[in-house]
Amino acid sequence: MNYIGSRKIFICAICSLVLLGSCNSQKFATHSSKASGIKFSGTIKEKYAATLGVSEKQITNEKLYNFIDNWIGVPHRSGGMDKRGIDCSGFTSILQKEVYNQWVPRVARQMAEQVKRKYEDELKEGDLIFFDFDGQKFSHVGVYLINNKFVHTSTSKGVIISDLKDPWYYKYFSRAGSVNPFATKN
Repeated sequence: MNYIGSRKIFICAICSLVLLGSCNSQKFATHSSKASGIKFSGTIKEKYAATLGVSEKQITNEKLYNFIDNWIGVPHRSGGMDKRGIDCSGFTSILQKEVYNQWVPRVARQMAEQVKRKYEDELKEGDLIFFDFDGQKFSHVGVYLINNKFVHTSTSKGVIISDLKDPWYYKYFSRAGSVNPFATKN
């Protein structure tokens, strides 16, 4: 095969991988005690204060952390919307609806278009954070927690908590913002 033919096949293969790689996050930083297999016998506040590296009094939204605790470790499944498997935008949309009573679109790119943009030092619990994996704009979404931590669905580890300042995640970080309460369903 000649160089041009090989190059076309290579480019087609790369394009196929990009199209199939939505919500793709290969590296992970697991901080959940359940996901990492560590037994934890405290309250939900104690557990997530330790996981997030904050004091217990900073864990104020027990509904959020109970929700996360029920989903942590659920495997990634593209298009999934239940505990058999879920993708990043599915997890984010369910979390926003059940915890914050907010509707968000099902697709990460559409979510990014509807958030009220914020700088990272303005982030509050429940804000959405977006990443550009595999050269795709807003191909991954997570929910900001506290202390630079966010919850999301990793393709390799399922629902986990990671650190936004982890150099691997940070190099793909592209946008953040709060859910627009005036966004309408399409």
